[in-house]
Amino acid sequence: MISVDEARARILAALTPVGVERVALGQALGRTLAKDVASRTTSPPVAVSAMDGYAVRAKDVARAPVELQRIGEAPAGGMYPGVVGEAQAVRIFTGGPVPLGADAVVIQENTTAVGDEVIVREPTAKGRHIRPAGLDFKTGDVLLQAGRRLTARDIGLAAAMNVAELMVRRRPKVAILATGTELVGVGAAIAANRIVNANSPALAAVVEGAGGEAVDLGVARDDVAAIQAAAARAADADLFVVVGGASVGDHDLVQKALTPNGLSVGFWKIALRPGKPLMFGTFGAVPTVGLPGNPVSALVCALVFLRPAIAALLGRNGEHDGSVTAVLGRDLGANDGREDYLRSTLTRQSDGALIATPFERQDSSMLALLAASDCLALRPPNAPAAKAGEVIRVIPFGWGVDAF
Repeated sequence: MISVDEARARILAALTPVGVERVALGQALGRTLAKDVASRTTSPPVAVSAMDGYAVRAKDVARAPVELQRIGEAPAGGMYPGVVGEAQAVRIFTGGPVPLGADAVVIQENTTAVGDEVIVREPTAKGRHIRPAGLDFKTGDVLLQAGRRLTARDIGLAAAMNVAELMVRRRPKVAILATGTELVGVGAAIAANRIVNANSPALAAVVEGAGGEAVDLGVARDDVAAIQAAAARAADADLFVVVGGASVGDHDLVQKALTPNGLSVGFWKIALRPGKPLMFGTFGAVPTVGLPGNPVSALVCALVFLRPAIAALLGRNGEHDGSVTAVLGRDLGANDGREDYLRSTLTRQSDGALIATPFERQDSSMLALLAASDCLALRPPNAPAAKAGEVIRVIPFGWGVDAF
């Protein structure tokens, strides 16, 4: 068996980022930038008011109260065409361009308007309540870098930068093939010797959430010819995921079926619980991952290996696994030679520290426990017994469409 870190490193080293395409800004959410983005404008383009009030010369309002002559106004979207002179003021609104001659804005709460006269009741310093040109960014500033997965905040920034289209990585095509005569589709009648294929929908969700395009190749029964026929449809994928049958038992036929057709296996056992029988290699020219058929094992392996693989295909190699420290919520026995990923709840102490409490039972057939978990608690190989209160590392699941 090889370690989790070595297995992940070998998978990522075999992957090359996919090609690029141009998309409209409205279709860019969740996509990965393939090219740096420079601003096409300056924001704000000129000095503007940060408040509703009056644009004045700071020297005229250094002391208060003082009476000024109102000579016009500068609303947002408009502009006062003249110059503010001695003892003069221009009514201005938030976002309105500051007129020539003015170098401060007195907020309206500190003024009293009487006809064409304005009484300023509080002194105001030079530059007060003015946003200078380029305060946010300037033309040519590179504000979004290649490799970034675009959020709603990024979309807003690109729009403010006056960028209507972006160069992004195309979505990696990930073909998913489940194997097993015992599997039936979701919603089908279930006989005593059949189980629902939960893996394909779950893994497709992982792929889509990570930024890929899931292609469901269906279920191949435990038959060499059936597996070969289904796998042939993965020839144009960027990544091929086979679920179940990757080990060497009498009914584990993936290697037997696909090796004559171009499967080359790099490794097929890792020191991981759950998920020991994980395979990686190539099927023809397509990088291929064989996941365990057990749904919990398959999903844990998807978190540990499949999501980083999709990130690498999108040019985001080297992303952190998202793990953080937490306080162990209960005692744990010594670990064996496999790295353990324990389904756990995650709460907070009164001081804000996270508390990770692994479930008592960790049977890899119990998918409901994974859904009820908030995180996976990590235990290194051969870790000694641990007491409640010790610090461990956990991978929180989080929220959102890309959450595990």
